[in-house]
Amino acid sequence: MSWVQITLHAHGEALATRLSDILEEIGALSVTLKDGADQPIYEPELNTTPLWQHTLVIALFDEDTDYHAVIAQLTLWLDPDPVPAYEVETLQDQEWTRVWMDNFHPMQFGRRVWICPSWKTPPDEEAVNILLDPGLAFGTGTHPTTALCLEWLDGQEKLSEQQQYIDYGCGSGILAIAAAKLGVQHLWCIDNDPQALIATQDNAEKNQVDQMLTLGLPDALPVMQADGIIANILAGVLTTFVELFADHLKDNAPVVLSGILEEQVDQVVAAYQTHFTITEVKILSGWARIVAHKNAT
Repeated sequence: MSWVQITLHAHGEALATRLSDILEEIGALSVTLKDGADQPIYEPELNTTPLWQHTLVIALFDEDTDYHAVIAQLTLWLDPDPVPAYEVETLQDQEWTRVWMDNFHPMQFGRRVWICPSWKTPPDEEAVNILLDPGLAFGTGTHPTTALCLEWLDGQEKLSEQQQYIDYGCGSGILAIAAAKLGVQHLWCIDNDPQALIATQDNAEKNQVDQMLTLGLPDALPVMQADGIIANILAGVLTTFVELFADHLKDNAPVVLSGILEEQVDQVVAAYQTHFTITEVKILSGWARIVAHKNAT
C-alpha cells in the first residue's frame, strides 16, 4: 500500500493552524507539523504550544486520493488567500513509517504532562508520561483543542480526590488517560465511533490504566453524577448536550468544553448559562476552551 503526502509551507502560526484544521476537515488521514527552517523553540511560555515561523504542514492521504482535488478544496477554503507553496509525493508503507516516527517527538503540556511516542525515552521519568503513538485518525495532543484540555487537567491539583470523570467524545483516549494518571479513580470514555473506542482501549492498555476506564457508545452511559466532564467535540454538538451534561454532573462540578472556534464562544456560553456558571474562557491559536460549573439544584 502507498500514501499520498502533501507538504505545504506555512509562514506564520495562524496559517499553519488553519491549514491543519482544513486538511483534517477535507479528509486527511493525519496531519503533522514540522519545523521548516531549523528554528528550535526553547523553553516556551507555560501553557502555550508555539509553532515555528516557517512550518511544514504535512498531510497524509490514501493512495486513491487525487491531490489536484485536495488543492482545489484548499483554494476554496482559503479564498481570498492563496494556497501556499507545496510538494506532493507518493510514499510506500515503509517510507511513511520512517517519516512518521521522525516527525513525532515528546510534547509537554503544563507542568507535569508529557505525551511520548513509544520509541522515545520520556524526557522526565518523574513526570506524568503518557505513551501514545500517532495513528491515522486520532488525536495525539498536537491540535490546540487537545492541548487546551490537557493543560486544564494538568492545572488541577486535586484530581486524586475525584472518583469519576466522563470523557465524552474520547477519540484516542488521550484525555481520559491523562486524567487517570493524574489521579482520577475512574473514567467513563464515551464515543459514537467504535474505532475510537478500540483506539482508547489500546492506548489505555499501553499506559496500564485500562482497569480504570469503562468504554462505551453514548447509550452505555449510566444514570450517574460525575465529578467532572471533559468534552472535546464540536461547538454545534456541544450546544445540544447542555441538559445531558447537567444531568450527569454533581452540583458545582466542572465541565470542560473544547473543539470550539474563537468566534463560536458566545454561542456555546449562551447555551450553557442555563444550567452552568461560566468560570473560564481561554483562546489558543483561534480555538477556545470553556470551563463551566454546574449550578446547584
